[in-house]
Amino acid sequence: MALSHRGATALSLSLFFSFPLPSHRTLMLSRSISSISLASRRTLTSFLYKSAMATSASGSGGSTAPTRHTNRLASEHSPYLLQHAHNPVDWYPWGEEAFEAARKRDVPIFLSIGYSTCHWCHVMEVESFENEEVAKLLNDWFVSIKVDREERPDVDKVYMTFIQALYGSGGWPLSVFLSPNLKPMMGGTYFPPDDKYNRPGFKTVLRKVKQAWDTKRETLEMGGTQVIDQLTEALSASAKSTKVSDDLAHRCLNQCVEQLTSSYDPEFGGFGSAPKFPRPVEDCVMLYKHKQLMENGKDSEAGDLMKMVTYTLQCMARGGIHDHVGGGFHRYSVDECWHVPHFEKMLYDQGQIVNVYLDTFLITGDNYYSSIARDILDYLRRDMIGKEGKIYSAEDADSYEHEGAPRKKEGAFYYWSSEEIDEILGDNANLFKDHYYVKSSGNCDLSRRSDPHGEFKGKNVLFERRPISYMASKHGMSLDEYSSVLGDCKKKLFEVRSKRPRPHLDDKVIVSWNGLVISALARASQILKLEPKGIGFHFPVVGSDPSEYLEAAEKAVSFIKRKLYEETTNRLQHSFRNGPSKAPGFLDDYAFLISGLLDLYEYGGNIDWLQWAIQLQATQDELFLDREGGGYFNTPGEDPSVLLRVKEDYDGAEPSGNSVSAINLIRLASFVGADKSDTYRQTAEHLLAVFESRLSEQSVAVPLMCCAADMFSVPSRKQIVLVGDKEAPQYKEMLATAFASYDPNRTVIQIDPKNAEAMDFWEKTNQNIAQMACGGPPDVPAVAHVCQNFKCSPIVTSSDGLENILNKK
Repeated sequence: MALSHRGATALSLSLFFSFPLPSHRTLMLSRSISSISLASRRTLTSFLYKSAMATSASGSGGSTAPTRHTNRLASEHSPYLLQHAHNPVDWYPWGEEAFEAARKRDVPIFLSIGYSTCHWCHVMEVESFENEEVAKLLNDWFVSIKVDREERPDVDKVYMTFIQALYGSGGWPLSVFLSPNLKPMMGGTYFPPDDKYNRPGFKTVLRKVKQAWDTKRETLEMGGTQVIDQLTEALSASAKSTKVSDDLAHRCLNQCVEQLTSSYDPEFGGFGSAPKFPRPVEDCVMLYKHKQLMENGKDSEAGDLMKMVTYTLQCMARGGIHDHVGGGFHRYSVDECWHVPHFEKMLYDQGQIVNVYLDTFLITGDNYYSSIARDILDYLRRDMIGKEGKIYSAEDADSYEHEGAPRKKEGAFYYWSSEEIDEILGDNANLFKDHYYVKSSGNCDLSRRSDPHGEFKGKNVLFERRPISYMASKHGMSLDEYSSVLGDCKKKLFEVRSKRPRPHLDDKVIVSWNGLVISALARASQILKLEPKGIGFHFPVVGSDPSEYLEAAEKAVSFIKRKLYEETTNRLQHSFRNGPSKAPGFLDDYAFLISGLLDLYEYGGNIDWLQWAIQLQATQDELFLDREGGGYFNTPGEDPSVLLRVKEDYDGAEPSGNSVSAINLIRLASFVGADKSDTYRQTAEHLLAVFESRLSEQSVAVPLMCCAADMFSVPSRKQIVLVGDKEAPQYKEMLATAFASYDPNRTVIQIDPKNAEAMDFWEKTNQNIAQMACGGPPDVPAVAHVCQNFKCSPIVTSSDGLENILNKK
């Protein structure tokens, strides 16, 4: 995560006088690093610790007048690198040219890693990288490399893990000093330019590193090598057995839910305290356990879990972390009540959050949750999806308050003054201000954490303190009438806001993040058909026909297949902007896209997407699978400049590639014939065996993998095989019934027996399915087979008949 500047008071001095960002669950190490010896840490830090504690010798010169420079980053595609293309720092992109320059000059490398929508990355650029004095120190003493962490997550993982192992926390911008052989020696996160409050600034850091390189080089290089060697061993665990314990699923699932329950905030919802991050995998495991409890007749316990999830989702949706005017969710809330956010919007959040709201709608039947899902998807279609279907990565937190403003401010695009609302909304201003807690003095006062430095004085971040039903009653209006008034008001504000300077859009296309959104779009295309007839929609929700979401998903997949996939090798590239990036596809790209393709097939029925998912899984196994030790590495291991090859498991802001892969393998096993099915399940079990100790001892760190372990323990997934004319009303009704309930242990297979390509696929892939497609009664538009525990029910030919079978306990 990038830390909002309102959290700067939490910064503290580490062993290497850096200012590490608060250690948060999103930054936990993938595996235990307790095996990193104290000797190695001391080797790296003892000299620097003494230097840091000594009185700093640097001056505090200010920035000189800006001069237009152009460096090597000007020829890159990454928005983040391009932001630094005119710094006086002689930046290199990551690559052999930079490495060779460091070796030739025999100087250390300064590696700076960030991303284009990172607030503190912007701060460090303005304070240090645009400073001529700082640039001269960097250019004279170092080879400086700039990396976009979203474009090269493999490089970021190596050095972020190093910093976390050494100092216990990390964040972006990441600032690391390397030897010419790329071994990390020391580093930190954000550094202010000058010495303040007995803390050394970046110029002091550069001088100390130069001094250490000249006098302690051998010690530094040896320490860095030792830490990397130990991290390599710690982060590439292997399983001694290909099997998991019989009771693993029960133990890890229960422990994870118990730990989350103990951290639940009954006042404001969510798990844990401020800052509050949406971590959708937490809600996923709670919903999964809820269903299990309901099936076992434990309705009261199930209800307790459901209340935690629904209240959390309500508080998030009412909070300022939700963009009430334009839709979508911001990255996190700096306070405990979801009010004042860090304003950047990340694509990976949107896709996951949609799926949680969709699942909650399926369980509760309350269209409040479906409307929030639409809110996010409509925001994406409006602002984050390009003409060719590509889905962009992120929107910045910072923007100019008005044209010609001297500098950007965080949240400037989103906050409002009371006077602005009066002028824009006229007669409805008081109702709107009452609903969204708007005050003339500003409303960022609900928590001492919300605005500790008074930066939002007189500003309002829209926030619903009370549910809309309560407020409608208070104003003596029906819910529909009240919602319509609010919708009209938000549309007027949206039109005014659209004329403000927009935050920077990172229009890079990342395969893994697109996969998360493709899944959400595909699922929404069927689940939203369950909304009540005649339901009203209010801005910023469009009220689209759900089929439009399926079209958006298929356009996104088609873009990836055209631009980021090589058919001759069956390989993906990681990202696209004005062309594919140099980085290959990583584990998350394959795993998340495969998951999206499986959803696209199940909910949309196009056999092409299932075939591609199977092909990509074969490539994923070829590139990333540790066939002897089990589990998947995060990189192909083909780039010698990437020093660590990690098996990640932590389900954080994004789920881990291994957790998603385990579920993919279990799902794929239900599509294919016996031999291939057994292979998929054996690979999944071996993967789970690699992380069994993590599942047993730190289950709250891997909630999605806990779900995967339980899915694996189910002897046979429920298969719903629908055969018929996909355009027939009867078929569509039965398809809707198949998706009318929440069931993560269900596979839906759609077949049109008149489709030669589809029939050829099933003949080759699963003879049992092919026989079902051929064996239905003639002249019936649609039939359904429901199979589980190695037996199938009698076929049904109506949605009512299918519903009866699915609801039978």
